[in-house]
Amino acid sequence: MSVTGRHREAWEGFWREAPKEPGAVFWDAEPALTAARHLALFEPHLTDPGLPLIDLGCGNGTQTRFLADRFPHVLGADLSAAALDRARAADPAGRAAYRRLDAVEKAESQALHAELGDANVYMRGVLHQCAADDRQALVDGIATVVGDRGRAFLVEPSEAAGAVLRALATGPGGPPPALAPVLRHGLAPGEVDDAAVPEFLTAAGLTVLASGTLPLTTTERRPDGTRVVLPSLWFVTGRAA
Repeated sequence: MSVTGRHREAWEGFWREAPKEPGAVFWDAEPALTAARHLALFEPHLTDPGLPLIDLGCGNGTQTRFLADRFPHVLGADLSAAALDRARAADPAGRAAYRRLDAVEKAESQALHAELGDANVYMRGVLHQCAADDRQALVDGIATVVGDRGRAFLVEPSEAAGAVLRALATGPGGPPPALAPVLRHGLAPGEVDDAAVPEFLTAAGLTVLASGTLPLTTTERRPDGTRVVLPSLWFVTGRAA
């Protein structure tokens, strides 16, 4: 069963119930602390910035709208219709387009590529939310979408992030406000071995063009007011030249 069958209803429930206030969702940090930092790493490797850019796993579109101010054609894609409804409502000018997509399903990735041609892909923290059996299929879908000329930027919590999340979830007061709904809806992030991501990329026919580590900022704060950040790994990937 694909990620659709296992998680779609959980994601729908999460997004239907999530507060609409900025910063209420655990991973919905402002773009200056997330996508902007990622673009500084991604843009030097783009062979064609004019290609469509897919924000894969766009959620409520916070990062999508930021990207749409910097690229000519941006599509926010997500599994959850409720998330996409929020993204559209927050983008009345239609700076970006939005579409329901399960990139694990081969036919859907192929149809998107047939429509748009080669595209660049931005994906933040989606792979670790997939069921283990779906992770290779998701990366295969990304490979289909990027085609020959596109590039993809993937950022995922590292193995070390698991300890941070477990400490938050089991603290004396229980999970903090932004993390509690994630756990309640059964969306607790799975742990992906650090070595697994480049293996998924290689198996999909992609080459790692650049990689590194970077703190992944969340919206949650510690008692002293500092942001909770998760250790993360980032990768720029595409077809070998």
